[in-house]
Amino acid sequence: MIAMKNNKLKTLLYTLGFFLALQTALPAYINSSFIGQHLSSEKLIGFLYVISALLTMIGLLKIPLLLKKIGNFKTALIITISNTIILFILAFCQNVNLIFPSFILFLTLNSFIYFNLDVFLEQQSEDKNTGNIRGIYLTMVNLAWLFSPLLVGYLLTNGDYWKVYLIATITSLPFVSLLIFGVKKFKDPIYNVSSFFKTFKAVRNNKNLYRIFMIRFLLNFFYAWMVIYTPIYLHKYIELDWRTIGVIFTIMLLPFIIFQFPLGKLADKKWGEKEILSCGIIVLSLATVMLSFFNTPIFWIWAIILFLTRVGASAIEIASESYFFKQINVQDIDVMSFFRITNPLAYSIAPLMAFLTLSFLDFQYIFLVLGIIMLFSLKYSLTLKDTQ
Repeated sequence: MIAMKNNKLKTLLYTLGFFLALQTALPAYINSSFIGQHLSSEKLIGFLYVISALLTMIGLLKIPLLLKKIGNFKTALIITISNTIILFILAFCQNVNLIFPSFILFLTLNSFIYFNLDVFLEQQSEDKNTGNIRGIYLTMVNLAWLFSPLLVGYLLTNGDYWKVYLIATITSLPFVSLLIFGVKKFKDPIYNVSSFFKTFKAVRNNKNLYRIFMIRFLLNFFYAWMVIYTPIYLHKYIELDWRTIGVIFTIMLLPFIIFQFPLGKLADKKWGEKEILSCGIIVLSLATVMLSFFNTPIFWIWAIILFLTRVGASAIEIASESYFFKQINVQDIDVMSFFRITNPLAYSIAPLMAFLTLSFLDFQYIFLVLGIIMLFSLKYSLTLKDTQ
């Protein structure tokens, strides 16, 4: 009976992950283009991401205290409702003074909601099945990411960005409903809350935790760089229309659906995470470098190369998730929040490095630089103590 209830709760959490990802993914690849129309230079786009990233880091450091005070359910509900309102503002507001802070808050609050789901899901996970559970969860999340670019490509017939934010607002409503009726009775554990420096020291002294943190940071660095600059490059420089870009991005995201569930099971039962991580890093790095050497608007070339980058990224993502959550328990929200800080930290550093790169190199060569940076991840994956 308990196992049945746990399975129902896991299914609910997988569904929540899907709807949250829809809310995040629909605007993700047009965010930079949408906000860029209100800025004097596309180079300034990155700075809004940096501000959001800094706020996210501060928030993730403070959210364990909030969970300890009011619980994970109430925290998630407050943040989700706030984010729904912000999406509605982005859809219809014309005031730049309101658009910029709303855009920053939207990027920030999404990270907090994902953290809330981490807490819900970790309480339902056992180490022996962590890869499998995380594999299913990430597959559901990435299903939303898979179809979103295609939908956005059809919505943006005349650059009507407001349609995308409106649909994202609507998709947040099922999330709120499922949250209220599905996990309202969630019982919070006794959370471990430590200071930033104490948590940093604990992570730094644990060599394997530190290595998986660095791998995850570099993966998020890759995501930040690609999400901000790939749509601009394909639309403005390669001159592909949004419908074509939507199809390319849908093909690009297929590896997250195809590979993450089986790789999660393999990480639990056979291979371990070390081999999966190292292979993924090599594939991702080489494919990213290739992007710099094609500048013609040929659909299948861009689809294949971007597909290969995500073959590598999907392997790194599931293996790093599986490895990390095998090292902690649900009580360790201080370490969990520290792990999730790798995302905003990457989003604060990647745009600045891209800005410097664009000061010296043509736009197309930012992918060459990114591919070389990603190869450094091998330093951490090859020295990791495997779980198998």
